[in-house]
Amino acid sequence: MTNTALDKPWERPGRAAYARRRRRAALHPPVDVYRMPPDVTKSVDVPVHMRDGVTLRLNLFRPADTDDPLPAILSAHPYGKDAVPKLKRGKWALNPQFRIMNQPAPLRISDQTSWEAPDPVWWARHGYAVINLDTRGGGHSEGRGDLFSDQEADDISRVIEWAADQPWCTGRIGMLGVSYLALSQYKVAALSPPALKAICPWEGFTDAYRDFFTPGGVVENGFARVWLFLSGRAARLTTNLAAERRAHPLRDAWWEAITPDLSKITVPILECTSFSDDNLHSVGSMRAFQRVASADRYAYAHRGPKWATFYGEEARAHQLTFFDRYLREEDSPRLPRVRLEIRDRRDHVAGVRNENEWPLARTDWRRLHLAAGGALRESEGPAGNVTFDLRRNAARFEYRFREKTELSGPMTLRLNVATTGAKDPRLFIRVEKWSHGTPVTFEGSYGYGRDLLAQGRLRLALRELDTTLSTPHQPEHTFRTLQPVRDNEEVEVLIPLSSSATLFHAGDSLRLLVAGRYLRPRNPLFGHFPTHYQPSTSGKATISWSAGRPSTLEIPVIPPT
Repeated sequence: MTNTALDKPWERPGRAAYARRRRRAALHPPVDVYRMPPDVTKSVDVPVHMRDGVTLRLNLFRPADTDDPLPAILSAHPYGKDAVPKLKRGKWALNPQFRIMNQPAPLRISDQTSWEAPDPVWWARHGYAVINLDTRGGGHSEGRGDLFSDQEADDISRVIEWAADQPWCTGRIGMLGVSYLALSQYKVAALSPPALKAICPWEGFTDAYRDFFTPGGVVENGFARVWLFLSGRAARLTTNLAAERRAHPLRDAWWEAITPDLSKITVPILECTSFSDDNLHSVGSMRAFQRVASADRYAYAHRGPKWATFYGEEARAHQLTFFDRYLREEDSPRLPRVRLEIRDRRDHVAGVRNENEWPLARTDWRRLHLAAGGALRESEGPAGNVTFDLRRNAARFEYRFREKTELSGPMTLRLNVATTGAKDPRLFIRVEKWSHGTPVTFEGSYGYGRDLLAQGRLRLALRELDTTLSTPHQPEHTFRTLQPVRDNEEVEVLIPLSSSATLFHAGDSLRLLVAGRYLRPRNPLFGHFPTHYQPSTSGKATISWSAGRPSTLEIPVIPPT
């Protein structure tokens, strides 16, 4: 057995200082709220009747100084359109999620902005009508809703048809919103309602199984459990998603039915494909950009805080340019196909540039070989292996860059691995950046400020590859067939890792970690709360490599221009 280094990445230093900052942000979120001014009008609970007799209700915002028809921007969600900041005893009471989800940077919204919806006042003042819709069963809308469903998409399509016929509308509608307000756009766009002229899903996954509930075949029961509970409280729903996910542990026809067909989306799309939401939206939103059939498709890639970015000046200017072109039909500048932001640490943007595709066509795909002593080598070395406890530590491998190097794109880990004493083992992968002996942190999901470069995970019994969906540098698994792993049986697995755009300086290191549990603590103050993936319960794993049978990490090196 080679003397490969082991690690305990869930015990990184700096927890106390981060906990203090996190506590301050929870008590006093840096959210500035302003009152809706008199130059914007609001129509409350406007009814729209569905074919089955159910009435949906929406709030409509318009600039007060015109009766001219306007293009409209619609957001649709089950959280309650009227759950907006309220002034109480001289202070603004915010949606509690602004406290639960860490806000590491300031943002400014009007008192009409519901959770993760566009600020209707800002958009009305820029010449748009804004529709904030309670989906079926949510808020003041009647009936019982069904999240991710064809029924929900049909409802929203009918609201779009209704809005297009109103005297205040030009007949051109767009959709905009974050998270579920992004997810609700895909199935609607696939229906191609004539009045829907553009969509902007801002960080929205596309496959509920692969991206959210069971990524890598591993059950997520932290944030998913919280979200299911809160969604059930906010809306009257027909389907118990918590029970259904337990009844469908494999990706069967039930999961397929709630997954949008991206190939049917032809409408212009601006997709936010952030690198700072790996545990939720990052992988799926990039998948949307890659697989929709839209001729006019654009990606806004960043690694900043989710909400501060969405409501920030640069991102809103990007959104406005997009909608001005496709809703107003103005001769506004065409957006870059990919707006790519490269960072070398959480709080520093090393560069922003325009690209044409993802992954980048000029990528130099390099394979780093796992080797003795915890090394990553550019060529194969002698045969070897490392054994680690699936619960107690992680295998660690490191590569030092001799010159400035940009890694932009997804990574893939190929492992030869055997387990002993492990019932239904899982592997969790993380790639870190180190500089001067210290880990370099990045922005992560739910406002987590101690995130690292990239990650992935795999339940070994669900290692079957999907040959239809896999591409040379982005493997996908079927998650349809169980292939249990026997004690001491060596299997070869491919584990896709999330994308990033990261600059390494000469002397910086890349560290690869492999463990049987999630590699960040769950503590609500210093950990990645509420994330929680079902870990391996016991046992050991042995990773091996030999001539003609290497274990490798593929990295996306971008040649300097």
